[in-house]
Amino acid sequence: MAVTSGASSFNLDLSEIVEEAFERCGSELRTGYDLKTARRSLNLMFADWANRGVNMWTFEQGTIPLVQGQNTYALPNDTVDLLEHVIRTGAGAASTQADLTITRISVSTYATIPNKLQQARPIQIWVQRYNGQNSTTGLTISGGTLSASNTTVTLSSTVGLPATGFIKVDNEIINYGAISGNTLTSCSRGQDNTTAASHTNGTAVYWAQVPAVTVWPTPDGSQSYQLIYWRLRRTQDAGDGVNVMDVPFRFIPCMVAGLAYYLSMKVTGAGDRMQVLKAQYDEAWTLASDEDREKAAIRFVPRRAYIGGST
Repeated sequence: MAVTSGASSFNLDLSEIVEEAFERCGSELRTGYDLKTARRSLNLMFADWANRGVNMWTFEQGTIPLVQGQNTYALPNDTVDLLEHVIRTGAGAASTQADLTITRISVSTYATIPNKLQQARPIQIWVQRYNGQNSTTGLTISGGTLSASNTTVTLSSTVGLPATGFIKVDNEIINYGAISGNTLTSCSRGQDNTTAASHTNGTAVYWAQVPAVTVWPTPDGSQSYQLIYWRLRRTQDAGDGVNVMDVPFRFIPCMVAGLAYYLSMKVTGAGDRMQVLKAQYDEAWTLASDEDREKAAIRFVPRRAYIGGST
C-alpha cells in the first residue's frame, strides 16, 4: 500500500525560485549578478502585484488611540491602503464597547469642510497615501534643546515643509498642525510607534512622508476613541537568497511564472520564449487571484433619503 509523505510544507527559497525561472528561460543561474538581477525583478513584480488587486495574505488589523485635539495620525510605513475602518468607543468594557461606522472621504471633500478643528466623535476619515520616505530638508533644531514634552518645535527655517505634516528628528516622528514663523505648533510627539525624546540644538530634521489618516471632526474629550482599521500592507522584499518569500503556497506557481517572464526580457536568447512565458504568467495570476478573494456573501441595502415635506 502506497504511503504519502504526511507533510504539506512545500516551499521554495529565493535561490530555488530563481533557478526555476532561469530554467524556464532556457538558461541557468550562474553568477552572483544573475541572482542580484533576479531579486530586483522579483521586487518589481511584488510592487506590480500591489496594483493588480487586493492580496488577502497582506491584510493586517491595527489600532490607533485617538487623542483630544489631534486629527492626523501616522500609519505604518509599509501601508498600501486601508480597506475598512471603524471608530471604537468604550474599548475594554464588554458591556459598552461599540464599533461605529466612519465614512472615507476624498481630499476634495475634506478641503471643503469649513471648520476642520471642530471637536466631536469622528465620523469621516481621509487617507493620505504617502510613500513612507524621509526627505532631507537641510533644516535643524534651533533655539536650544528640544525636550520630550514640548508641543512646539523651533527650527532653523521652515522653508520647504508643508503647512501640516510630519517630521523625523533622530528616531522620533513628530506630527505638527501648523507653522508660525520658524516654529511648528500643535505638535503631537512620538508618532508611528516612536518615543518622544529630547533632541539637541542643531540636530538634523527630515520631512517624514509617512502614510497617514485625518479624521473629522477632531476627537473631543467626552469619551475615549480608537480608530480600528484593516490595512493592505506591502509584500516583503525578496531578501538575501536563503529566505522564503512572503507569499502563500497558492501563489508560488504564479511567482515563478512571473519571474521567468521578467527575466526573459533580460536573458540573452530568451526573447523567443517571452510571449509564451507572459501567457503562462497571466494564466497563473488569474488562477491565483481568482482564488484569493473573499468567499462571504455580499448583501446590498439601498439607502433612502427624504428632504422636507411628508411622504
